[in-house]
Amino acid sequence: MLDLTPRLDRARRVVERATAAGLMIATAESCTGGLVAALLTSIPGSSAVVDRGFVTYTNEAKTEMLGVPRDLLARVGAVSAEVALAMAEGAIAHSRADLAVSITGIAGPGGGSAAKPVGLVHFAAVRRAGPSLAHEARFGDLGRDAIRLAAAETALDLLERLLDAG
Repeated sequence: MLDLTPRLDRARRVVERATAAGLMIATAESCTGGLVAALLTSIPGSSAVVDRGFVTYTNEAKTEMLGVPRDLLARVGAVSAEVALAMAEGAIAHSRADLAVSITGIAGPGGGSAAKPVGLVHFAAVRRAGPSLAHEARFGDLGRDAIRLAAAETALDLLERLLDAG
């Protein structure tokens, strides 16, 4: 069982700041499987700012739910900066959110390669009609749970950075 407690303070800050700014949030998650949405919705009052969360674990889900182009997935693979950006932009396009964050990566223990090792995670965060951020993390083979938790924390950090940019 994952212990989300150490990350709740950061989630609380994101919710409080988004509430104060009157902004809604959407998440588009692959390897984290909804952890960012779970963290945000653990905070009382989060219904004022969390519009929705997309868990798009398969390429088909990324295409169907977020509009990620099939040819992009075929060309660069799901674990890429380009797909992370397309996921975040798709979350904005398919929601009422002002801010969206996306996560796509390899949590392991399998699935890695020399080019895309276990622990590689790509992120994007976008603001409707505003700036976008991209981030690549190479957490290493810390274990599935540790990678997923580290990725969720990084996603919250990106949301805070978007709030700072506003």
